Amino acid sequence: MAADSSILWDIFQLFLHSRQTSRTMGGMRKKWKKLLGSLGPGVITGAADDDPSGIATYSQTGAQFGYGQLWTAVFMLPFQTAVQEAAARVGAVTGMGIVAVAKRMFRPPVIWAIVAMVFVANTINIGADIGAMAAALELVTPFSFIQLTLVFTSLILVLEIFTSYKVYARILKWLALSLFAYPLTVFIVQQPWSTVLSATFVPHFEWSFAFFFIITGVLGTTISPYMFFWQAAEEVEEEKANHLWRLLRPRIGALYMSSLRFDNLVGMIFSELGTWAIIVVAATVLHTHGVTDIRTAAEAAKALEPLVATFPNAGYLAKVLFSVGIVGLGLLSIPVLAGSAAYAIAEAFNMHEGLSLKLKQAHGFYGAITIATLVGLLINFVGIDPMKALVYTAVLNGVVAVPLIFVIARIAGTKRIMGKYRSGLLSSVLVWMAFLGMGAAAVGTIVMLLPH
Repeated sequence: MAADSSILWDIFQLFLHSRQTSRTMGGMRKKWKKLLGSLGPGVITGAADDDPSGIATYSQTGAQFGYGQLWTAVFMLPFQTAVQEAAARVGAVTGMGIVAVAKRMFRPPVIWAIVAMVFVANTINIGADIGAMAAALELVTPFSFIQLTLVFTSLILVLEIFTSYKVYARILKWLALSLFAYPLTVFIVQQPWSTVLSATFVPHFEWSFAFFFIITGVLGTTISPYMFFWQAAEEVEEEKANHLWRLLRPRIGALYMSSLRFDNLVGMIFSELGTWAIIVVAATVLHTHGVTDIRTAAEAAKALEPLVATFPNAGYLAKVLFSVGIVGLGLLSIPVLAGSAAYAIAEAFNMHEGLSLKLKQAHGFYGAITIATLVGLLINFVGIDPMKALVYTAVLNGVVAVPLIFVIARIAGTKRIMGKYRSGLLSSVLVWMAFLGMGAAAVGTIVMLLPH
């Protein structure tokens, strides 16, 4: 009888322990779900920063200069984070996009010039990205370049125009995982880790046109104007989707702002991790083997196969991973590029805007998305070399970003607009340092360009 009682007591204790463990696991699942739920515009924007055109730029950097510009991935992180946080904060606090708020402080010619430059740069970028995606998938499938460009363009337009914002935001979050293809590729390739780590933290400069030209492209690809417009606008979309508007204004508190900053930081860390990984792979594999000129992201993927021999079929695996990253991030970034251009145009001309609206509610907004995407598609078929145009577009982004960072710094630091959420000392210092650094790189490139 005593033995039976002991067994029953043990079973009862085990039951209590299992219930407690279940509650603990349930609590952990809820915490993880809440944590992942707080990730949104920042993570999507950060992953979109490493679009196929960015992959091509970073691959060219690694191929041409080896590890010489690897340090930019670490040194740009605090400045990229600060600029994007300021842009996101402007959207969250005001309930408006960058252009809509800028209209309060700047004259129409300034606004129109900014919108025109962003639309042109984004459209060329879209063309290069569509071409890069098709070329990458062509490496591992039997479909032709033309077929793939048409399929990608149709798929992107249908999803962006006809899918609800909540569903589409979830799709974009999943596509952001494509960024992990590049850190994985780093570990497939045998690395000289001491050299890589030294180059990561010790800056290196060369006084040459090529170095300044490419580094301005890297900076313009890292801190890109389209990211400012997109993240600010998506913060507004998120507030509306989560019913945080009261009396035609967003009502947010300290907890929401902490979540915004966490989301932004995670997104920018992912972005720079991807940048770092792409440069490392290109430097270790391509530069070391004398491949110093990469015209497309797909060309970089193809070049990896015969040069990576860490284990059997390592080269093919590296090529597939590189290609998967190009396609996944392209599907993520093209809607961001087209959407950010559409937000800028809609705000400049007081049109209804937002991915949460139906097509019949925002003809102008969705029309701008469609035009930018289709013109980008046509770039691949009219004899313009999209990748050559892309390098100059990356540099143009680096130049255009300078006045835009000035605009964001002014808005984010204005108490009349931002109230208690205006920029603090650390944010202001980092954003203005980004402005000066980007400006110096742009001026250096222009000065180097003059004799040529």
